[in-house]
Order: sequence, then structure tokens, then C-alpha cells
Amino acid sequence: MRNRLLFFVSFVLALFLVPAFAARAAAPRLAGTIEAEIDGRVVQLPLLKTDIEVDIAGDLASVGIVQTFANPAQQAMHATYLFPLNHDAAVHEMWMEVGAERIRAQIQEVQQAERTFERAKSEGRAAALLKQHRPNMFTQQIANLMPGLPVRVTLRYVQTVPKVDGDYELVLPLVVGPRFQPPGADRPPAPVDEPAAVREGTWALAALPDYAPVFGLDLPPTIDDARVGLRIRIDGGLPVQRVESRTHAIATQAETATRWTVGLRHGRTIDNRDFVLRYRLAGAATNAGLLVQADETGGYFSLLIEPPAAPADADVTPREMVFLLDCSGSMHGLPMDASKAFMREALRKLRPTDSFRIIRFSDDATEFSEAPLPASADNIRRGLAYTDRLRGEGGTMMARGIRQALEVPAPAGSLRIVTFLTDGYIGNEAEILRLVGELRGGARLYAFGVGTGVNRHLLDELGRTGRGFSRYMDPTEDVERVAAELSERLQSPVLTDIAIDWNGLPVTDIVPETIPDLFAGQSLRIQGRYTQPGSGRIRVHGRSRGRAGTLMLPVELPARTAKDAPVARLWARAAIRDAMTRMTLPPMYFQARGEPVPDFETLKNEVTDLGLQFSLVTRWTAFVAVSEQIYNAAPQDTVDAAVPLPPVAGVTPRAYGSSANSFVGAAGPEASVWGGMLALLLAAGLLRRRRVAACAAAPPV
Repeated sequence: MRNRLLFFVSFVLALFLVPAFAARAAAPRLAGTIEAEIDGRVVQLPLLKTDIEVDIAGDLASVGIVQTFANPAQQAMHATYLFPLNHDAAVHEMWMEVGAERIRAQIQEVQQAERTFERAKSEGRAAALLKQHRPNMFTQQIANLMPGLPVRVTLRYVQTVPKVDGDYELVLPLVVGPRFQPPGADRPPAPVDEPAAVREGTWALAALPDYAPVFGLDLPPTIDDARVGLRIRIDGGLPVQRVESRTHAIATQAETATRWTVGLRHGRTIDNRDFVLRYRLAGAATNAGLLVQADETGGYFSLLIEPPAAPADADVTPREMVFLLDCSGSMHGLPMDASKAFMREALRKLRPTDSFRIIRFSDDATEFSEAPLPASADNIRRGLAYTDRLRGEGGTMMARGIRQALEVPAPAGSLRIVTFLTDGYIGNEAEILRLVGELRGGARLYAFGVGTGVNRHLLDELGRTGRGFSRYMDPTEDVERVAAELSERLQSPVLTDIAIDWNGLPVTDIVPETIPDLFAGQSLRIQGRYTQPGSGRIRVHGRSRGRAGTLMLPVELPARTAKDAPVARLWARAAIRDAMTRMTLPPMYFQARGEPVPDFETLKNEVTDLGLQFSLVTRWTAFVAVSEQIYNAAPQDTVDAAVPLPPVAGVTPRAYGSSANSFVGAAGPEASVWGGMLALLLAAGLLRRRRVAACAAAPPV
């Protein structure tokens, strides 16, 4: 009995003392360096500075990113940096500078680029390899990073700036959040009776790179809080009415009515959340516009469509409002609080003719009620009480939640609207998009991203696949105000069934293949090619709240235009996105259109060819730069190290699962339970903790 009591006391003490011992073990030792002991070897970690320059013309952005890598150690290292870019970015240029050399990177098929990089690494040459793992997730690898010899890598990309709720919104992602990988998601499944494109596409796209060490998890919470510099120039073409950022403190200067400059108020910032800038142009009331480019490679166009002013929404069709809440460990804390604030607003704004369901998912999916409930005052009160009790814990088995929401038929005579609140921290995006395509039926899916560094690629694709839209909610803002704003967006589209009559103009290769519906305050670009010059008037047909309407637009397709126009790259990037989307579509989509299901290898080759032809980074093309000079005389002794990352603002350690140095999150007990289990193992002397140490942030490089 006494032994049991002593063991219990030791166990309880361990629960309280282990954090204190861990903090003491993480005390700084050396100024100006970051180091970790991994597998019994002390590794000093590379330092990083990022500087971003953006030039915006109307709704087109040209972005330059300079990444400066420095080696604080006394020996050479190979560095890896995991970072995000906007998922619509057409990355078309890369340069590497080291010593007196400035090398333009070459676009190659990814396997060839890897071989080029590995050969340079083994020869002691400086080299840089840029690879895409998701449209918004990249790695930059630097070979033979020498002490006292920084390597500067410059990336350039172009993108359109979408209109969201009446404002143009530029998003510059700054941090890659963790990802939960469901068991077996990145392994080939057993043979099944379905086309190879679908079977291969859903798992071949799931592989993820290793995650970097995280300050405050793998490393003590010491980080350079000035890692990112930013400067934005806006040339609106029309007077700029308003410029604002809710994510960062900014300083603005109006050079003229149409030209503004934007910077960070405090000069530089930490890369722990996405930067979002919104601006509004005066008099931007046109419903459509056209950009063109023509050179020796052919003609390209980009057509901008905005919905017309919509008549009053008199639609009284009953709605089944399905609220699907991500309650995994990454949503613990502020993200879950923000989701609850949204639910309070959305439930209170239900129509008397509506019914509703509330589904939460983490390791599994459970539902508030056995059937849709009428939106009565009592049911809403009970739904609010249920929502208030939800907590964030466990893994992110998103497919279970989607099945729970969509597999049950919607009530007869009602329109199903699924409102999905999540941070999107998963690795099996292709599987989820395919599942939504299979089960959606006539439902609309609205994807609401909750967090400061969410997976916008997944959420935007969910909105598009679900014939709805995506919106984003920063849990560090005034969540009650933001929740009230977003809950107003649960509306019907104002322009549907969009089709374009090109009136005999020689256009081809139109993307997107299926034109999505448009909601109030949004815009849409249709990209394409043309085979010869011409002019005419096109007709944009659509239905606005059930009423047919047509927009006439004069079009001029010239024989030659300025060579520096980005329209060709934007078309190629849109065509790549369309091909990647087709990899995740279910067979029924193609069968309903009377088309054969595309082969995965055919689509892969299509993406690869576009990447090589237009010098774009894709899943299967990469940029690689190699120095002529040999900098490392002993490349065989060089260590590998990753640039450490800050934790995403507003998330807790639960977001990173059982190991911050891995994308695989924990699909088991809550973090507090794991803590108790670890403490028990420590008390029994069965667990050796990996020692880490770090110092104050190094001076700017």
C-alpha cells in the first residue's frame, strides 16, 4: 500500500515538475546561434531573412521574394526551408546569389532537378532546389551553405488579386501550419474497381515533406521577431478609396490618388501568420474586362467577370443548414472560440423555414441530433448549449465528418447548405476533394477557414468543388464582429449557370472548364488562348436570382502586345490548376458529361509540359541553380539542418500532434492525457527526452 502511495505521489509531482525541468534544460547557451541535439548530435540551425516586394496593377500582382540564408556554425551545412506561397501563384523565375556569383535557376522535371542538385551537393558546389509539395507548400533546399557566406535566393511570381466582399484581397502566406495525415493516406490502396486516375491521384498527391523544428516545441521559444520585411506598391488605375490590413499593423502613403505604398508599421515582423491586405478602388463598377497578350508563342486572354446588381432575394425555399465543425487538437483554444462565436451568430439568424444539424469531428464524427431539427427558439437554444461544450482534441479524420454531413439524403423540398469550419490542417486534400465531389449532390458547401495560417489551398478548392465559396476568420481579431460579418454571407449566389457565347472568335483552351457561380462582392477570371487576331462582341449569359440576363462585351484580340504581360503565365497556371482538379474528381463527374475518365499519367504529363513550356514550378517541375565555383572542400562531412519555424499564431501545441518534427498528428488521446502518460514513463525511468537548446535570435543577416 505504501509503495503504491509513493508511486502515486511521484506520478503527480512529475506532472507538475516536468515542464519546469524542460524549461531549465532549454536555457540559452550561446549568443547568436540556434542549435538542437538530434540523435546524439548537436546541430546548429540555419538562419533566415525574407524580404517581399509586391507591385499591384489593378487586380494583378507581381511578387518578388528574397530569401537570405546564413550559416552560424563553424562547418558547412545543407539547409532546408519549408514555406508557403499563395496557392494561385505562377512561380516563373528564380536566382541564386553566393559570393560573386549570380546564377539563374533552370526549370527541370523534378527527378532531373533532384539529380542535378545532389550532384552539385556531392561536388561541394552551392546549389538551390525549389520544389512544390502543394500549390501553397514549397521547400527551398540549399546545398553547401558555408559559414560567413550567405546565400540569397530570389523568387518571382504573378497572380491575380481576387475581389472578396467588394474589396480586392491580397494574401501573402508566411507560415506552413502542421498537417494531420490519416493512417495510410500516402500509401497506395488495395486494388479496387475504379479507374486508375482516381485510385492513383488520391494517394500519389498525399506525400508530405518533413516538418521543421518549431520554436517552443522542439526548440525553446526564442526566435528572431524581424524575419520578414514587406513593401507593396499599388497602382489602381482608379482612385484608391481604402487600404487596410486586419492581420498586421501597416504604414500607408498615398503618392497620388491612384498610387499608394504600403509597408509594415514597425519595419519587420515575425513569420507566424498570413499577411492579408484589402484595398478598394473607386468607380470600379464595370461588370467585365479583358486582358490580352500575344507573342511568338500565341495569343492569350483573361476575362474578368463580376456579378451584376442582384434583385432582392425573395427565395423562401426551406434550407437544411448543416454546420460541420472541426474539433481536432489543432482547433483547441482561440480557433475553437472563434468557431463558437460564428455558431452563435449563424444559429440566431436561421429562418423560421430552416432546419439545422450540427456535426463535430476529430478522431470520429458525432452529431447533435438524430435528424434535422426545425429552427425553433428552443432547438436553437439547445444547439447553442451543445456547441458551447465542444472542445478541440485528437486527430483530423475529415472524411468521417464529410460523410456524416453528406451521405444522409437532404429533407425533401429543401436546399442543403453545408457550412464547414476548419483550419484545413490535413495532408490528404485530394481524398477529401474527391469525396466532396462524390457526395455533394445538390448541396452547396461554404468553407470557412479559422486561423492565422490556414490551408487556403484546400479551403478554396472545397468552396469551388462544393459550388459555394470560402471565407477566412482570424481568431486573434474581434471574433464577435468577424463572426457577425461572415454569418451574413450564408446566402445564395447572385449569378448562376454562367455561359459565354464567343460569337465565332477563334478562342480555345478555356479554363476553368466549368464556370463556377458568382456571389455578391466576388469576381471571376476566365482564361484562354486564341489562334489568330480578331474582334467582335461576346455574350456572357447567366441567371440572377432565377432571372435570365446577358452582358455584352466588345473584345479585341490583337496580333501583338507587350512582351512583359503576365497573361500567358496566368493562363498556364489556371490550366495547371484545372488539370490538378481533374485528378481529384470522381468518375461520375466525367460519366455525367459523357467523357472518359482521364488517366492519371496523362494529366501528370499535361501539368509537366505546361511547367516546362512556361517555366513554372509545379508538382512535377522544379527550379534548380548550381554555382560554378566549389565552396565546400569536404562535402561528405556536411550536416543536414532545417530552418526552424515559429508556431502558428493562435494555435496551441495540440496542433502539432505527438511530434512537432513531423506532419503526422496524433489520432489518439488528448494532449493532456499524453502528458500524463509521458510523466508516468519519466517517473519509471523509461523515457529519454531529446535535449534541445537555443539562444537569443541572431543579428539580421
